[in-house]
Amino acid sequence: MFLKKIPLLLLACIVSVTLFGFIKADDDPIKKAAIQLDKWLSDSPQEKVYLHFDKPYYSVGDDMWFKAYVTVGPKHQLSALSGALNVELIDDRDSVKQAIKIRLTAGLGHGDFALSDTLAAGSYRIRAYTNWMRNAGPDYFFDKTIQIGNAINNTVFTKTAYSYSMQNGQQVTNATINYADLNGEPYANKEVSYQVQLNGKDVSKGKGLTDAKGNLQVSFVNTQKLPLKQGSIITKIKVQDKVTLTTVVPVRALSANVSVQFFPESGNLVTGLPSKVAFKAVGDDGLGKAISGTIVDNDNQEVAKITTQHLGMGQFVLVPEAGKIYKAQLTYEDGSQGTVALPKALDQGYVVTLNSNLANDPDHIALRIIASPALAGSEINLVAQSGGNICFAAKNKVENGMLASKIPKDRFPTGIVQFTLFNAAGEALNERLIFVNRADGLKIGVTSPQQTYAQREKVKLQITANGPDDKPALTSMSAAVIDETKVPVNESDETTILSSMLLSSDIKGYIEKPNYYFAHTDKQAQDDLDLLMLTQGYRRFEWKQIMSDTFTPPAPVYQPEPTLQISGRVHTSNNKPVVGGKVTLFTTAGGVFILDTLTDANGRFAFKNLDFKDSIRFVVQARTAKDKKFVDIDLDNIGRQQITPNVNAPDIDVNINNTMLPYLQNSKLYYQQQMKGGVGNHNIMLKEVVITEKKKPLENSSNLNGPGNADQVIKSDVFENLGCPDITVCLQGRLVGVIFRNGIPFSTRSPNSPMQVIVDGIYVDADYLSMMNAMDIGSIEVLRSGGNTAIYGTRGGSGVLIVNTKRGNEVSDNQYQRYTPGLIRYSPKGYYQGRTFYSPQYDDPKTNAAIADLRSTIYWNPTVVTDKDGKTEIAYFNAGGKGTYRVVIEGIDSEGHIGHYVYRYKVE
Repeated sequence: MFLKKIPLLLLACIVSVTLFGFIKADDDPIKKAAIQLDKWLSDSPQEKVYLHFDKPYYSVGDDMWFKAYVTVGPKHQLSALSGALNVELIDDRDSVKQAIKIRLTAGLGHGDFALSDTLAAGSYRIRAYTNWMRNAGPDYFFDKTIQIGNAINNTVFTKTAYSYSMQNGQQVTNATINYADLNGEPYANKEVSYQVQLNGKDVSKGKGLTDAKGNLQVSFVNTQKLPLKQGSIITKIKVQDKVTLTTVVPVRALSANVSVQFFPESGNLVTGLPSKVAFKAVGDDGLGKAISGTIVDNDNQEVAKITTQHLGMGQFVLVPEAGKIYKAQLTYEDGSQGTVALPKALDQGYVVTLNSNLANDPDHIALRIIASPALAGSEINLVAQSGGNICFAAKNKVENGMLASKIPKDRFPTGIVQFTLFNAAGEALNERLIFVNRADGLKIGVTSPQQTYAQREKVKLQITANGPDDKPALTSMSAAVIDETKVPVNESDETTILSSMLLSSDIKGYIEKPNYYFAHTDKQAQDDLDLLMLTQGYRRFEWKQIMSDTFTPPAPVYQPEPTLQISGRVHTSNNKPVVGGKVTLFTTAGGVFILDTLTDANGRFAFKNLDFKDSIRFVVQARTAKDKKFVDIDLDNIGRQQITPNVNAPDIDVNINNTMLPYLQNSKLYYQQQMKGGVGNHNIMLKEVVITEKKKPLENSSNLNGPGNADQVIKSDVFENLGCPDITVCLQGRLVGVIFRNGIPFSTRSPNSPMQVIVDGIYVDADYLSMMNAMDIGSIEVLRSGGNTAIYGTRGGSGVLIVNTKRGNEVSDNQYQRYTPGLIRYSPKGYYQGRTFYSPQYDDPKTNAAIADLRSTIYWNPTVVTDKDGKTEIAYFNAGGKGTYRVVIEGIDSEGHIGHYVYRYKVE
């Protein structure tokens, strides 16, 4: 064998069908791949979303600020395709707590969530997507797990350690739960009752007493025999006489089992050919685990030693011998041992080896292709694509069993590159992903006149932005400044514009500590990133599907939303289209607003380029061309996006309050200061009062006392302008004498037992309310007094909530109500009206400097724009605390170059 350079036939990351003249696509695999990818890119442009947050985690009562960046295509250029972005806050039970629609201008937008202080602590998700992205599916949405703690109305903080054992052939999960207050003082010798819920079903209940250190032992068996999707231990600890508090501890795993997979480089082991083999060890909780061991053949002869290198990943080299099979003898973290078989080697094939981290030649990628002797002389085609653009392609014959070359990195953009080896028939044989880092991103710089400032002193930071060519760049950026002493940050755990746009958006599965690969630039981190490439697959498309002669990109189900619009169809009672009919859209919200249009030959109409805020109610009226009103109107009403399981579930923090302890301690003090000063977004719990208003009869009531015979009645109009993805959040503080804990209603007269919830006459679980759509509820009747609950016997002992859903002519959110033929009422989702971040101005005498300034987010600005010289400036005042302040600048320029920069200074 000898080394032979592959001729470089194509291309410089620009693909066009016209390059191939009149040659048929099926004449050559490379040309066919280029044409098919071009068709895919043209018909299905891929949008990506990234959200930059002001902080890595939050507390209830906080404001969550974010900037949205939406790009399209492989060059990450700001998207003009979509004018609206859907952003959702989802809890760990996959229930949407808040949902807003953000206006996008040239792919940019910003918004916020006010985190109610009635929100339960836990791990939440932020999901963001455009309507166009729904065609690709939820796997391609921006989806980030974010921790929200609670120190405002929570006095019990838990820390849980799990262990696992086998008893009588059953897997037992053992939890040691430690209870302490905010200052770490244990709740010793306290009574605790608990229930274990797995996948929404109770599997265990019990009681116990904490020991002198505040520890409680809980053990349970998964009697469902189903894989764990969601799990929690709900405990009630009696901290004082008549004071019992509820805590929820997530269950992320039911065993210490570790799954180990082996990934031969480029896909297969081949007899007689040396191959790099990567492996990944993942625990039941989804996180990487350390293992060690040896690779042995069927004669039990050791051929390699293995040990994990990074987050459960490692690699070794193996030359499979004919007639032999291989297995790994492994030792796990807990000392247990196991055996895992390696993939069986093919009798013949190819091995593609790539190295993009050459110490002596960082500007090139080393390529080597080795073939079995039986394949000598066969034709091969190598294609390398990034984001659907072919950046490199080559064709050759493997005359001597090996081909080798070095490929300049400047052929590729920074990001994931997929190398695929095809045979002469166009069949994909081997695949290898690499990450190319060319340092061709946006170069952001931050400078300040000094490195140390005083508390409440004004700070001015000069920001510069240059393109890869070091020329000034016109950019849109976002800036966040936090007090890192109050908000400790693990940079490896973060999601940044680099890790999101360049990494997680293009490869399959969960990525642990995604920003580690960008926060560290040493060779070790680059080698670890290559391990990730070896163990995770590309997800944007499959070559088998793309290369099919019958391949046609699927017709999109969801259209882009360049603007808000209301559209539909007008037809007669026998479904014939009304042609040339007059359709009027009007509303009286904020003044009279009227638009007219005519239906087309299919009876369709559309009011385009609308601009309205959320929760506005419209009336749509239609008539025939002869002004007859007996017609029907069907609006194009896109259904809700399905909530899929959290792909980042391993990021759920079991000990959220303990992890965020410094932040939560400051958060409580800050909350108290806000309440004293009358600022902030906080609910005020109502005191118990006697309702004396005359009760009005209700339609569709299932109240055994008679419709409206209740201590309090809430009707649907209460929710119409609130936007309540979780009805319990909006009911908190509105139902007199009723409080909600984790979505479960309790009467203040029986604070330790949940109220009975009845929906349309059916008795349901106490947490059922949080799963209902607020706009499906017609009315709620509250029964708390003995006179009203007596008829329900023992079931009504703790109070009753009667929920009556809407029927027939009652309207639901994003649906429409038909008043009469030719007239409907419609409440579509409008643009969210974002708030402005408040930053005190201490040079203004009107600012109250007497209030302690305990801010953790010092400054947030989502609209930082550089001038023609690539420069801009931000200014703000420090808070009243000493520490290290962390400045994070992220942004994008007009050419699609993205950048992330961190700057720190001291406050003394």
